[in-house]
Amino acid sequence: MNNKKLTINIEKVKISVAAPSENIAEIRNAMCEAGAGIIGDYDCCSNSYKVAGTFRPNEKANPYVGDKNQLNFVDEEKLEVVCDINKAKSVISALRKAHPYEEPATEITPLLDENLFES
Repeated sequence: MNNKKLTINIEKVKISVAAPSENIAEIRNAMCEAGAGIIGDYDCCSNSYKVAGTFRPNEKANPYVGDKNQLNFVDEEKLEVVCDINKAKSVISALRKAHPYEEPATEITPLLDENLFES
């Protein structure tokens, strides 16, 4: 039995957010200008795919789309980019500035470097 301990140093994260399709290009551009989407010799790398978003804004909310106090369904795209961890805060700030929603649901996932794994 191998009892080796693995020490992990997270250097990259994946940042994901959903938005109406008409806003994805602006959000992608803002995130990439802030330093996300760089993979090797390529920049502006991202993935996006169609999703269905749901939400119910209360009386205090100012929804970009949909009606207050009702469950709303919106066709959205989910955008994913890779980002160096030291640029993540500025990328998230750029995302929030470009995003039309008051409270965009943002996911930040730590990424493991493939060199951590033995062959």
